[in-house]
Amino acid sequence: MATTKKPRNPEDFEDPQAAEPSDDDASEDEDDLEFEATDPEDEDIEPGDDDEEDGGAGSADEKIVQLKAEVEQALFARKPVSVAAMAAEEVYVGVDNVVGVGLGAPERDFESIGDEGPGGQVLNIYVAEPASMEEVRAAVFDGFGVQALGDDRVPVNVICTGPIDAQPHRHKARPAPGGISVGHFRITAGTLGCLARGRSGARQNRVLMLSNNHVLANTNNAARGDNIIQPGRADGGINPRDRIAILERFVRIDFAGRPNFVDCATGWCWHKLVRRELIYRSGGQWRFFRISSRPRACRVGMIVGKSGRTTQLTAGRITDCNASIRVNYGNGRVGNFKDQITIRGLHGDFSRGGDSGSAVWSYDARRNPVGLLFAGGGGFTFANKMSRVLTALDINLWT
Repeated sequence: MATTKKPRNPEDFEDPQAAEPSDDDASEDEDDLEFEATDPEDEDIEPGDDDEEDGGAGSADEKIVQLKAEVEQALFARKPVSVAAMAAEEVYVGVDNVVGVGLGAPERDFESIGDEGPGGQVLNIYVAEPASMEEVRAAVFDGFGVQALGDDRVPVNVICTGPIDAQPHRHKARPAPGGISVGHFRITAGTLGCLARGRSGARQNRVLMLSNNHVLANTNNAARGDNIIQPGRADGGINPRDRIAILERFVRIDFAGRPNFVDCATGWCWHKLVRRELIYRSGGQWRFFRISSRPRACRVGMIVGKSGRTTQLTAGRITDCNASIRVNYGNGRVGNFKDQITIRGLHGDFSRGGDSGSAVWSYDARRNPVGLLFAGGGGFTFANKMSRVLTALDINLWT
């Protein structure tokens, strides 16, 4: 176990060097920056005292859980839509219209609640274009060979998200708070989620910003030490003038068909240029607040909040804690993601493009982190589970 002493105050933190890594980093493998996504069985989740750690699906009928797994397997096995199909505008026809599957609770504006009635677990089928219940059932039955969907008694929610896109896309602030525009110097703009520290070694002495791979690491296309600017380039940020951090670590996104669990990265900050608070607008003034450093487990029905670059402070309700989705990153790259959180805004969209990287937290006095926002479509937002993010990057939140 590392014996590096944790800093007691911000003045003890080390700032990144502009050129070569420090001596502490010299022995690190060049590939240490990147990690393969894993699916740990014994993931350390810290729910709130009043939470049940059921991932939102603990009470689901076993047949529904198995059905979800069957649809997920078929969904992830499909090849990306061809360029010819895109040109012919046949992208979202039949089974190609299905972009995700998960478990949730029936709502009055969905079409099927099943035999268990209101409050029971149902299968969520996410589609890119509006489709009827019959069309969706037929598509999954015929295209995926999932025969159980031919039974009208199987409860299904048809949820139109539109295409699920990674959201890679306003003022300069020093010190910069969470919820503000930031990004790798080659991307448009995303959101600085919050601050963190490494769990061991020299990384304990670093102030790290947390956001997405596609925000800080240019969707795998970046190198250690690359400049991160605030605001992002789309919001007027100029490299290197507006540099606030350098790329420190990221989890590589797999586009070859293997499942991903996180889209996340850290930037090593000049600690005097950032702050632990998050930002929001109230009464025409910028105001600041803190969130907890203690993660909380996802629960269907939980009210959550986020502060992001585009839509600022918003609230939403978690509708799924176990969604499996296909996410479009552009240029023919599609990533399969498992075990994701689905959020629906309470008053309009919970997020839009440029909000990627926002920390998602319980909308209560504790404000416990629940997820890391990374994608969305059709009024629905998707987030990685925060516990997975912290494990993958080997960090603790510093909020």
